[in-house]
Amino acid sequence: MENLENCSDPDLLRRAMAGDESAFVALYERLKNGIFRYAFYMTSSRAAAEEVTQEVFITLLKEGGGYRETRGDVGAFAFGIARNYVRRIERRERPYQPLHEEGAEDALRSLEFPADSLTGQMIQNERTRQIQAAIASLPDHYRQPVVLCDLCELSYEDAAWRLKCAVGTIRSRLNRAHTLLAQKLKPLQDRPSGVQATGTEGCLI
Repeated sequence: MENLENCSDPDLLRRAMAGDESAFVALYERLKNGIFRYAFYMTSSRAAAEEVTQEVFITLLKEGGGYRETRGDVGAFAFGIARNYVRRIERRERPYQPLHEEGAEDALRSLEFPADSLTGQMIQNERTRQIQAAIASLPDHYRQPVVLCDLCELSYEDAAWRLKCAVGTIRSRLNRAHTLLAQKLKPLQDRPSGVQATGTEGCLI
């Protein structure tokens, strides 16, 4: 079997569209995690994230001819497709439902809570749901940078490229988003509980 590790993403896309199954698998392995994580954090649903990821790669095979290297990397092209599908799902499935799926705590593990007791776990789960709801309630132009930079860990430059705006815009929107999140999550800081939390309560700030 041919080693495709040194093939560029554009080459893999061209070969995949020409029917090369191994090239498609290689491209899928390179891009799937980033697409899934973005869709998961934006929709709060593992099932929706899986749906988006599947649709992105189907669309890449059908419409990959529209990709132009001069306009960015294949990852950015795929992100644009994912963003459109996420918007469709949001229109279809609103109002927002809090995240209850397994692994949700890991999505926002910047918050540290004592989880060595049943009470601690309950507090952690409830706060995780409230944080997820706070992020979901942000206007889209603030939520997108939070998801990309804070949760998916993209650089400001990569986020700006994907959102087609300036790096300075990403920075200013993140600052504003963090301020809004701090206001929305202030009740978590002020609320007394029988279990003392450790660390900061400022979410992604």
